[in-house]
Amino acid sequence: MEKSTKVAECPKCGGKELGKGKYTGYGVMYPDGKMGLGSDVEYVICTDCGFIIESYVKKPEKFKGTLF
Repeated sequence: MEKSTKVAECPKCGGKELGKGKYTGYGVMYPDGKMGLGSDVEYVICTDCGFIIESYVKKPEKFKGTLF
């Protein structure tokens, strides 16, 4: 989880065991107004209550130049 912040516990339930997951299939984020492939979205999830603590795209460089 190199892009993840150093979250130690779930802010919702206080659980200390976290996991990493990603969307598969069509769960890809695509750059707005640009042609090309998108990037997988990854998540840090509490394994006790299922709360999604954070999410991020795996390849953020694909989104450069899409805003302004």
